[in-house]
Amino acid sequence: MSSPTGSGVAEPEGVRLQKVLANAGVASRRVAEELIVQGRVRVNGEAVTELGSRIDPAVDIVDVDGTVIQLDPSKRYVMLNKPTGVVSSMKDDRGRPDLRGFTKEWPERLYNVGRLDAETSGLLVLTNDGELAHVLAHPSFGVTKVYIAKVEGRVTPQTIAKLTRGIELEDGPIAADKARLLDASAGSATRGDAGHSIVELTLHSGRNRIVRRMMDAVGHPVVELVRRQFGPLHLGTLPAGRARELTKVERGALLTLARPATSGPSQDEHRDEDPHSAGSDQERQ
Repeated sequence: MSSPTGSGVAEPEGVRLQKVLANAGVASRRVAEELIVQGRVRVNGEAVTELGSRIDPAVDIVDVDGTVIQLDPSKRYVMLNKPTGVVSSMKDDRGRPDLRGFTKEWPERLYNVGRLDAETSGLLVLTNDGELAHVLAHPSFGVTKVYIAKVEGRVTPQTIAKLTRGIELEDGPIAADKARLLDASAGSATRGDAGHSIVELTLHSGRNRIVRRMMDAVGHPVVELVRRQFGPLHLGTLPAGRARELTKVERGALLTLARPATSGPSQDEHRDEDPHSAGSDQERQ
């Protein structure tokens, strides 16, 4: 709210838009002013071209060229390459290795977005941004995940087509958004080995252990499973057991993803039962 000055004139509310952009590290104030004048900056979806415009950084959503800018410096976004043998919880009641050991570097209280089974490795997001965590974790928002699965046997093109066409599971039909065979190796007759295949699956479903159940259903049980991509985030070369903060570009991509979800289900409507996780139990793979 504005407050009166000593002269009795009320101070204008909010912060100048160019100052907000500069404080967020987007550009210098001078360059930020140019971006505004060029119509490349939007506030709450509306283009703003007036240099005197003021906003409330705690409430308003600002994007530049369609990418949302992080305005709240208290929010933390971390990518973890979860190794196998670690449960996706910030506190495991059974004493198993959990995620706490990967968050000591950050003072904020972080939570995992969704879960991966202990025997599954790969990309997990850790954050203290509850709203974003809800959007990323809840299957109703359709955030895609990409998995690489090493499976038993030699997968055929017909099987790949079946995965994308759809199969029936005990809890209903399911189809991969995309599926492709990356590699198939012949087994050894002397060992009774039918070989292995490497399959890439893209899914937006958050159903429990869905990748493993899909591959079981087509006769190719999973031997190893890793999540390589979560929404716009890619695991890249991050080693197993290592965590890092998201880059400015990655943060912007996540915030841009969350912006249109304001019309989706409320957080309270789909609150996770586990207080140690920001994601739904249905995210496990």
